[in-house]
Amino acid sequence: MDETRPIIVIKKKSGHAAHHGGAWKVAYADFVTAMMALFIVLWLLNTSKPVREAIAGYFRDPAGTAGKLGTSTAGPGAQVVVAKDDMSKLKEELEKAISHMPNFDKLKDQIEITVTPEGLRIELLESATGTFFDLGSSTPNQNGKELLDLLAGELGKLPNKISIEGHTDSKPYSGKRNYGNWELSTDRANAARRLMQQQGLGQTQVAQVRGFADQLLRKAENPFDPSNRRISLIVQYTDRGDAAEGRTAEAVDKVAGKQ
Repeated sequence: MDETRPIIVIKKKSGHAAHHGGAWKVAYADFVTAMMALFIVLWLLNTSKPVREAIAGYFRDPAGTAGKLGTSTAGPGAQVVVAKDDMSKLKEELEKAISHMPNFDKLKDQIEITVTPEGLRIELLESATGTFFDLGSSTPNQNGKELLDLLAGELGKLPNKISIEGHTDSKPYSGKRNYGNWELSTDRANAARRLMQQQGLGQTQVAQVRGFADQLLRKAENPFDPSNRRISLIVQYTDRGDAAEGRTAEAVDKVAGKQ
């Protein structure tokens, strides 16, 4: 009697892989992402305000303002405002340069530099005892020439456009017929432009020359106060192209004497 040998088939179950699958990878990835987000938040909470503003500026406009302080607009032309910290640094360097003028002690209270939404505003204020223009004259006197010469040399190193404004007090001008505070304020601003362009300010650097007469009084409560008579220089913020190439920061370093 023939006996057939049985065929035994052994099947192995891979229960371990079937039980766990790849779900743990998804859970681990979620955990790592959450931890990274937590670390970024903790890092941002401990960074300086300029860094936070730079990051915010990047997310507002990734294509144009990465690494800058963000963007905003000012004025009817919607000019891009960038590198505001550079203006603060420029303010310090200009104040340092002006402090070395021979007659600084006499003029220090008549020079005011502030960072504004429009740009860095440099005000040359007149007083009862110190002036930059002789009374009724549109030609800078010696004090005015020395200060405007210095500012022209420093601001001429920058890529920024400059606006020049003339202002008067409310006292009526009586020097000439058919000539008043409008003409005087405009002529003084234009005289400042001519002098500064002779002493280092770029020929295409001046964007505007404006005369306001007594329409923008510095001390509106006292319209005859001498400080209402002033010349204002506004260093405008650079456009996006200049800032992207780093020319603003480099130029400020030149003003500081680092190059």
